[in-house]
Amino acid sequence: MTARSRAAQRRRDHRCDKAPRTAVRAGARGYLVKGAEQEEIVRAITTVAAGGVVFGAALARRIADFFASGPPAPSVAFPQLTPREREILEMVAAGRSNVQIASALYLSPKTVRNNVSSIFAKLQVVDRAEAIVRAREAGLGR
Repeated sequence: MTARSRAAQRRRDHRCDKAPRTAVRAGARGYLVKGAEQEEIVRAITTVAAGGVVFGAALARRIADFFASGPPAPSVAFPQLTPREREILEMVAAGRSNVQIASALYLSPKTVRNNVSSIFAKLQVVDRAEAIVRAREAGLGR
């Protein structure tokens, strides 16, 4: 297989992987690939109507491989924040004041205030209370 044909195959595989994900996120309870036999289609419709979930054999293999590979790496809460901003948000969520945060992190109160303003903008919140709620929902500040 040439490099060009391998690249084309990867593009096809990506498109094939994306369509079922999109369909399931939209509420699909089953997915068959093009060219499925009539009996398979009838079985799929019957199964889904009875509350089951159906995926074609090729897709089922990919789903099994996905789950066999283990859970995805844990994601970081609020990836749009810098590590310092996440650290400050953690302290805000724990109920600390800007002065307390500045003292604990050896920063000036003005630097903490600027970071808190940046956090509010990035999280699209209007005040400290709303930032605390968002942070605690994400598991911070406990």
